Amino acid sequence: MLQQVLMVALGGGIGAALRYMTSEWISSDGFPWATFLVNLVGSFLMGALAIGLAESAISKDLALLLGTGLLGGLTTMSAFSVETIRMLEQQEMGLAAGYVGATMLLCPLLALLGWKLSGTVLAST
Repeated sequence: MLQQVLMVALGGGIGAALRYMTSEWISSDGFPWATFLVNLVGSFLMGALAIGLAESAISKDLALLLGTGLLGGLTTMSAFSVETIRMLEQQEMGLAAGYVGATMLLCPLLALLGWKLSGTVLAST
């Protein structure tokens, strides 16, 4: 149990650092591009990781390190929520609706794409 907790903590630290660096590298200019990007990328990678685990292509420990840890630290529902609230408070209803809509549509689609691509790769090996 301690080993798994440490793997999640290590992955989470790396993911959180990557999220922070992404927010420093990508200008928001009124739209939270960094959060949007990490959530899209994280969704795609989580889909690929999920099928890898389901097909026993990766170990449960690696899934904890990369999925629960790294991708859990990288992606962020809390920042998404606060950024949406800020847009609403600034009366930017269209921007907020677009952000919520795009996130809620594209993240699951990218997770599905990651799942399907990973499944195809695993089936061909």
